[in-house]
Amino acid sequence: MAKEQEITSVKLYKSDYLMQGIAHTVLMLMTVLALLPFLLLTIASFTDEETAIRNGFTFFPEKWSPGAYQYLMGEWNQIGHAYLITIIVTVLGTTLCLIFTTLLAYGLTRDIVGKQFFSFYVVFTMLFRGGIVASYYVWTRYFHIRNTLWALILPNMLISAFNIILIKNYFQTSVPESLIESAKIDGAGEFKIFYSIVLPLSKPIIATIGLMSAIGYWNEWTNGLYYVEDSSLYSIQLVLNQINDSAQFLASNSTQMGQMLNGIASIPTTTMRMAIAVVAILPILIAYPFFQKYFVKGITIGAVKG
Repeated sequence: MAKEQEITSVKLYKSDYLMQGIAHTVLMLMTVLALLPFLLLTIASFTDEETAIRNGFTFFPEKWSPGAYQYLMGEWNQIGHAYLITIIVTVLGTTLCLIFTTLLAYGLTRDIVGKQFFSFYVVFTMLFRGGIVASYYVWTRYFHIRNTLWALILPNMLISAFNIILIKNYFQTSVPESLIESAKIDGAGEFKIFYSIVLPLSKPIIATIGLMSAIGYWNEWTNGLYYVEDSSLYSIQLVLNQINDSAQFLASNSTQMGQMLNGIASIPTTTMRMAIAVVAILPILIAYPFFQKYFVKGITIGAVKG
């Protein structure tokens, strides 16, 4: 009887081990499938222009060429300045987003005057928006943010109702109420509790929202399109899009403009689009692994209904 129980336990262990192996294999395959598009994008950016036009984009091109990146390097002064603007906007915008979002989310977890009103207001903004015209009128007429750095930070990006709900749920489910009550008994005020107790215990969700906000700011280009006319304030997304449009225009009109545009026809417009995408997303891809564990934990816990 003892031998049968031992054999059964061994069989169960082998079965669990097999299932884990299958699960890991499936997850690795899904990871590879998720990385394949970026791999193809990178390879396509190093493909020769004529080869790409003739054969399309493949993982094993007949001829390699760094022509797309050489063209972009010719615009490096503009691209480098746009990188600087984007980094400033991303860092400043993400910092302000975290400050305002965490403060509002913490307030919604406490018994304060007007809590129901603010809770309704947060949810209401997820259902209805003022629209582009009304937003543009308010931001330019009353806040005067046109052609300023704030135009890339404030509209549509600073506070998100979704982020507020995530952090609020995290505070309610992961920060012990008894710990807060103990701090109050010791004489700590709300701000002292918030900075000394709540924030240190909320690193996963703060890192999650910070990463989501940073990605949003990095990829944002519509604010620059609507509110910014000064080219010195263009973000990297706007500059790369402008370079792509200029190259397309020059390439399509090279035959009509004749010798004035000698050599313009050789602009790698097809592969340059791929190079632009690589240049735009590479910094985010480099930064993401450092926040991955916080991102997964924050999303999992913050999504629990409290």
